[in-house]
Amino acid sequence: MSTATVTSKGQITIPSSVRVALGLDTGSRVEFVETERGEYLIVAATGPAQALKGLLRKPATPVSIDEMNQAIASQGAKAR
Repeated sequence: MSTATVTSKGQITIPSSVRVALGLDTGSRVEFVETERGEYLIVAATGPAQALKGLLRKPATPVSIDEMNQAIASQGAKAR
């Protein structure tokens, strides 16, 4: 089990074995995810943007810029 100490500035150094296991390098980002039991998971947020391809399905018919603007405007009006 690896441990780290929080500094007075709220910083920690992630142990080398954990960085290797998560594939973290300098500049990598991590997310702290709270579980239902109140514990936290550290998740590497280093996936490439290309990994998101196909996450959303394509619309059945193409959407025009005007239609997009109208949808944005109508949703913005509802939020107020």
